[in-house]
Amino acid sequence: MLKMNNNNTQPLEYSTEQGRMNILGFWIFIGAEIMLFGTLFASYFTLETRTGSGPAGAEIFELPPVLAETLLLLTSSFIIGLGIHAMRLGRKKAMMTFFIITLILGAAFLGFEIYEFIHYVHEGASLQTSAFTSILLTTLGTHGLHVTFGLAWGIVILIQVIKRGLTPQTANKSFIFSLYWHFLDVVWIFIFSFIYLKGMM
Repeated sequence: MLKMNNNNTQPLEYSTEQGRMNILGFWIFIGAEIMLFGTLFASYFTLETRTGSGPAGAEIFELPPVLAETLLLLTSSFIIGLGIHAMRLGRKKAMMTFFIITLILGAAFLGFEIYEFIHYVHEGASLQTSAFTSILLTTLGTHGLHVTFGLAWGIVILIQVIKRGLTPQTANKSFIFSLYWHFLDVVWIFIFSFIYLKGMM
Protein backbone atom coordinates (compact mmCIF):
# COMPACT_ATOMS: atom_id res chain seq x y z
CA MET A 1 0.00 0.00 0.00
CA LEU A 2 1.11 3.56 -0.63
CA LYS A 3 2.27 5.54 2.39
CA MET A 4 -0.48 8.14 2.70
CA ASN A 5 -1.33 10.97 5.05
CA ASN A 6 -4.26 10.87 7.47
CA ASN A 7 -6.70 11.70 4.69
CA ASN A 8 -5.32 8.85 2.57
CA THR A 9 -4.93 11.19 -0.37
CA GLN A 10 -1.21 11.87 -0.70
CA PRO A 11 2.11 9.99 -0.64
CA LEU A 12 4.33 10.18 2.44
CA GLU A 13 6.56 12.93 1.02
CA TYR A 14 3.51 15.22 0.70
CA SER A 15 1.96 14.27 4.04
CA THR A 16 3.01 17.40 5.96
CA GLU A 17 2.60 21.08 5.18
CA GLN A 18 6.36 21.56 5.54
CA GLY A 19 6.97 18.73 3.10
CA ARG A 20 4.68 20.29 0.51
CA MET A 21 6.37 23.67 0.97
CA ASN A 22 9.80 22.05 0.59
CA ILE A 23 8.78 20.50 -2.72
CA LEU A 24 7.34 23.79 -3.97
CA GLY A 25 10.54 25.58 -2.94
CA PHE A 26 12.61 23.03 -4.79
CA TRP A 27 10.61 23.55 -7.99
CA ILE A 28 11.44 27.24 -7.69
CA PHE A 29 15.10 26.28 -7.29
CA ILE A 30 14.85 24.12 -10.42
CA GLY A 31 13.54 27.19 -12.25
CA ALA A 32 16.71 29.07 -11.30
CA GLU A 33 18.81 26.10 -12.44
CA ILE A 34 17.01 26.09 -15.78
CA MET A 35 17.98 29.73 -16.20
CA LEU A 36 21.62 28.87 -15.37
CA PHE A 37 21.84 26.09 -17.94
CA GLY A 38 19.77 28.10 -20.41
CA THR A 39 22.40 30.84 -20.21
CA LEU A 40 25.19 28.31 -20.73
CA PHE A 41 23.44 26.80 -23.76
CA ALA A 42 22.80 30.25 -25.26
CA SER A 43 26.48 31.12 -24.78
CA TYR A 44 27.51 27.80 -26.33
CA PHE A 45 25.37 28.32 -29.43
CA THR A 46 26.88 31.78 -29.80
CA LEU A 47 30.49 30.63 -29.42
CA GLU A 48 30.49 27.13 -30.94
CA THR A 49 31.92 28.32 -34.26
CA ARG A 50 34.65 30.42 -32.67
CA THR A 51 37.31 27.75 -32.61
CA GLY A 52 40.27 29.97 -33.49
CA SER A 53 43.32 27.77 -34.00
CA GLY A 54 41.88 25.08 -31.73
CA PRO A 55 39.88 21.95 -32.61
CA ALA A 56 36.18 21.94 -33.49
CA GLY A 57 33.67 19.63 -31.87
CA ALA A 58 33.77 17.13 -34.73
CA GLU A 59 37.53 16.72 -34.15
CA ILE A 60 37.38 15.92 -30.43
CA PHE A 61 33.96 14.37 -29.76
CA GLU A 62 33.92 10.58 -29.47
CA LEU A 63 30.57 8.82 -29.80
CA PRO A 64 31.20 5.65 -27.71
CA PRO A 65 31.90 7.39 -24.37
CA VAL A 66 29.09 9.86 -24.96
CA LEU A 67 26.65 7.02 -25.64
CA ALA A 68 27.89 5.26 -22.51
CA GLU A 69 27.33 8.41 -20.45
CA THR A 70 23.85 8.80 -21.87
CA LEU A 71 22.92 5.18 -21.18
CA LEU A 72 24.24 5.40 -17.63
CA LEU A 73 22.34 8.58 -16.80
CA LEU A 74 19.08 7.52 -18.46
CA THR A 75 19.22 4.19 -16.63
CA SER A 76 19.97 5.88 -13.32
CA SER A 77 16.96 8.16 -13.80
CA PHE A 78 14.74 5.11 -14.37
CA ILE A 79 16.22 3.32 -11.36
CA ILE A 80 15.64 6.23 -9.00
CA GLY A 81 12.02 6.26 -10.17
CA LEU A 82 11.79 2.65 -8.99
CA GLY A 83 13.36 3.77 -5.71
CA ILE A 84 10.66 6.38 -5.14
CA HIS A 85 7.98 3.81 -6.00
CA ALA A 86 9.47 1.40 -3.44
CA MET A 87 9.59 4.21 -0.88
CA ARG A 88 5.89 4.92 -1.38
CA LEU A 89 5.18 1.25 -0.80
CA GLY A 90 7.11 1.43 2.46
CA ARG A 91 9.84 -0.92 1.24
CA LYS A 92 12.89 0.61 2.82
CA LYS A 93 15.46 -2.00 1.71
CA ALA A 94 14.27 -1.95 -1.91
CA MET A 95 14.26 1.85 -1.90
CA MET A 96 17.81 1.97 -0.57
CA THR A 97 18.97 -0.64 -3.08
CA PHE A 98 17.60 1.38 -5.99
CA PHE A 99 19.17 4.57 -4.62
CA ILE A 100 22.55 2.84 -4.24
CA ILE A 101 22.37 1.57 -7.84
CA THR A 102 21.49 5.10 -8.96
CA LEU A 103 24.56 6.51 -7.21
CA ILE A 104 26.81 3.81 -8.65
CA LEU A 105 25.58 4.62 -12.16
CA GLY A 106 26.06 8.32 -11.44
CA ALA A 107 29.63 7.69 -10.30
CA ALA A 108 30.30 5.70 -13.48
CA PHE A 109 28.90 8.58 -15.54
CA LEU A 110 31.23 10.96 -13.73
CA GLY A 111 34.15 8.66 -14.48
CA PHE A 112 33.41 8.85 -18.21
CA GLU A 113 33.10 12.63 -17.98
CA ILE A 114 36.51 12.89 -16.31
CA TYR A 115 37.92 10.68 -19.08
CA GLU A 116 36.41 13.08 -21.62
CA PHE A 117 38.05 16.10 -20.02
CA ILE A 118 41.43 14.36 -20.06
CA HIS A 119 40.89 13.45 -23.72
CA TYR A 120 39.97 17.02 -24.63
CA VAL A 121 43.03 18.48 -22.92
CA HIS A 122 45.21 15.86 -24.63
CA GLU A 123 43.72 16.95 -27.97
CA GLY A 124 44.61 20.56 -27.23
CA ALA A 125 41.14 21.69 -26.11
CA SER A 126 41.54 23.57 -22.84
CA LEU A 127 39.77 26.55 -21.28
CA GLN A 128 42.36 28.85 -22.87
CA THR A 129 42.38 27.33 -26.36
CA SER A 130 39.39 29.10 -27.88
CA ALA A 131 35.97 30.54 -27.08
CA PHE A 132 34.43 27.24 -28.21
CA THR A 133 36.52 25.00 -25.95
CA SER A 134 36.07 27.41 -23.06
CA ILE A 135 32.26 27.38 -23.17
CA LEU A 136 32.23 23.65 -23.94
CA LEU A 137 34.27 22.76 -20.85
CA THR A 138 32.37 25.27 -18.73
CA THR A 139 29.02 23.77 -19.72
CA LEU A 140 30.13 20.16 -19.26
CA GLY A 141 31.96 21.03 -16.07
CA THR A 142 28.91 22.74 -14.59
CA HIS A 143 26.80 19.65 -15.24
CA GLY A 144 29.56 17.45 -13.85
CA LEU A 145 29.71 19.51 -10.65
CA HIS A 146 25.96 19.13 -10.28
CA VAL A 147 26.31 15.35 -10.61
CA THR A 148 29.13 15.35 -8.04
CA PHE A 149 26.94 17.32 -5.63
CA GLY A 150 24.10 14.89 -6.33
CA LEU A 151 26.27 11.91 -5.42
CA ALA A 152 27.20 13.48 -2.08
CA TRP A 153 23.59 14.47 -1.44
CA GLY A 154 22.34 10.96 -2.22
CA ILE A 155 24.81 9.42 0.22
CA VAL A 156 23.64 11.78 2.98
CA ILE A 157 20.01 10.82 2.31
CA LEU A 158 20.84 7.12 2.46
CA ILE A 159 22.54 7.63 5.82
CA GLN A 160 19.47 9.46 7.12
CA VAL A 161 17.13 6.70 5.93
CA ILE A 162 19.33 4.09 7.63
CA LYS A 163 19.24 6.01 10.92
CA ARG A 164 15.65 7.28 10.92
CA GLY A 165 13.76 4.97 8.58
CA LEU A 166 11.06 6.13 6.18
CA THR A 167 9.46 9.16 7.81
CA PRO A 168 7.66 12.11 6.23
CA GLN A 169 10.94 14.04 6.49
CA THR A 170 13.25 11.42 4.95
CA ALA A 171 10.65 10.60 2.27
CA ASN A 172 10.38 14.29 1.43
CA LYS A 173 14.15 14.65 1.12
CA SER A 174 14.39 11.49 -0.98
CA PHE A 175 11.66 12.66 -3.34
CA ILE A 176 13.26 16.09 -3.76
CA PHE A 177 16.57 14.39 -4.50
CA SER A 178 14.88 12.30 -7.19
CA LEU A 179 13.55 15.50 -8.80
CA TYR A 180 17.08 16.88 -8.82
CA TRP A 181 18.43 13.70 -10.39
CA HIS A 182 15.74 13.72 -13.10
CA PHE A 183 16.63 17.35 -13.80
CA LEU A 184 20.28 16.41 -14.37
CA ASP A 185 19.09 13.73 -16.78
CA VAL A 186 17.00 16.23 -18.75
CA VAL A 187 19.95 18.65 -18.94
CA TRP A 188 22.16 15.84 -20.23
CA ILE A 189 19.66 15.01 -22.97
CA PHE A 190 20.01 18.62 -24.18
CA ILE A 191 23.82 18.35 -23.96
CA PHE A 192 23.80 15.07 -25.86
CA SER A 193 21.44 16.36 -28.55
CA PHE A 194 22.58 19.94 -29.11
CA ILE A 195 26.27 19.78 -28.24
CA TYR A 196 27.49 16.28 -29.08
CA LEU A 197 25.21 15.11 -31.89
CA LYS A 198 25.06 18.54 -33.50
CA GLY A 199 28.81 18.91 -33.13
CA MET A 200 29.51 15.57 -34.82
CA MET A 201 27.49 16.44 -37.91
